Amino acid sequence: MKHSQLVAIIKRLEAMTEATDNEIQVRRFEKEGVEKCIVNYDKSTETFELTESDSQQSYQFDNIDIVAMEIYDLIQ
Repeated sequence: MKHSQLVAIIKRLEAMTEATDNEIQVRRFEKEGVEKCIVNYDKSTETFELTESDSQQSYQFDNIDIVAMEIYDLIQ
């Protein structure tokens, strides 16, 4: 059985929330070497900001599941 991409995305997002420093955490998500989006996590506000690489449009989320689904849609 193939491993779930959604679980891998959530693990990366959880690692961002568990960082012990107060710096903004940044992760890039790619498909076949092409960047699809950048996600920032601000611990002070507990929000994720997703920026689509193609359109440079940004979205804010306060729910890890919703941002994970958005990332999944972009890399599919």
